[in-house]
Amino acid sequence: MKTDIHPKYHLAKVTCACGNIFTVCSTLSELQVDICSACHPFFTGKMRYIDSLGRVDKFMAKRKKAVKYQKKDKKKAPQEEATRAKSLKDMLTVTPTKSK
Repeated sequence: MKTDIHPKYHLAKVTCACGNIFTVCSTLSELQVDICSACHPFFTGKMRYIDSLGRVDKFMAKRKKAVKYQKKDKKKAPQEEATRAKSLKDMLTVTPTKSK
């Protein structure tokens, strides 16, 4: 077996965005996380939205703009409905043709 191929494994200091600091074993010396067990809603029982990049606000702004672009319910022409297959089974089945 080869020697000295594994990385060094030591205690690492983990710092959360909420200010909580704890230690774990890792190949890195320091870790920074956005959320930990001290501030995660599952462990605390408190619902809190963490939106550091404004993703929720961007999404809500897009939804407001999209309302005016929504397609209105247009009725299709009768020809288009007649030529369109009704189901997947209809699309996959081949209708036999009469040969003379």
